[in-house]
Amino acid sequence: SALFILVGFAVPYLFGFSFRDSLVVGAAMMFSSTIIGIKLLPTTVLHHRHIGELMIGLLLLQDLLAIIVLMVLFSAAEGSPGGMWRDLALSLLSLPLLVGGALLIVRYLLLPLITRFDRFHEYIFLLAIGWCLGVAETAAALGLSAEIGAFIAGITIATSPISQYIAVNLKPLRDFFLILFFFSVGARFDFAVLGQVFAPALLLSALVLAFKPVVYRFLLKGVSEKRILAWDLGFRLGQASEFSLLIAYVAIGSALISEQASLLIQATTIITLVVSSYIVVLKYPNPIAISDKLRRD
Repeated sequence: SALFILVGFAVPYLFGFSFRDSLVVGAAMMFSSTIIGIKLLPTTVLHHRHIGELMIGLLLLQDLLAIIVLMVLFSAAEGSPGGMWRDLALSLLSLPLLVGGALLIVRYLLLPLITRFDRFHEYIFLLAIGWCLGVAETAAALGLSAEIGAFIAGITIATSPISQYIAVNLKPLRDFFLILFFFSVGARFDFAVLGQVFAPALLLSALVLAFKPVVYRFLLKGVSEKRILAWDLGFRLGQASEFSLLIAYVAIGSALISEQASLLIQATTIITLVVSSYIVVLKYPNPIAISDKLRRD
């Protein structure tokens, strides 16, 4: 992650962006896309192969890092250094309380309800949505963010034996909101400012696409993983993330970075998502491969 921050920091800083802008851009480049990583991995591989375990583990660690980054950004929006550290301390205290409370509610309330009404699939569907929204709203009230709350809700309910059923039945809803999310990304994209960040966006995208697979390959090889698996996982995670876009929106909304820096993060994320998707689809086994040899469900 430190190497990814360094690359993400160096490019905008060399192009004349401020230290704060460059630091936020670097933080946004730490993460890889859960959408590309999970959706382009065959289901049997995801659940029954070692590469699936590695990918989920790495993405979960990145999600935890993303929560920390978002907490820092929300705290920094206070303005004064004293207010920032106070809000960050409160957030760090609130987070374990929220996680602990959510785990207790899941164990002693949600799981008994799910067990009792497991024949009524619509009830479980509504219960899962209500749980997600409830924890998200609680997190926002505690000074965290709704995104952090939703993530905690998902992690805690994953302990349920019926979690896979919930995930499958929420898939249409997830894909619907995913479409709206990327629609909103395109609608917010300011092409009038694009010319100012076009060169750094291309350079940063090229470095991310080239650098991330190499880093993952050597890190995984260093823990005795096979070279082929290391390259496979490296290319599947060789892009920026949806969290990068979220960081850009939070930072610009809190007036922590300039519009140009926010647009640089967005442009780099979009470019790397598109190019990385094509690399995976054309080179590695996936559910939507053009080649019959690579197509796996």
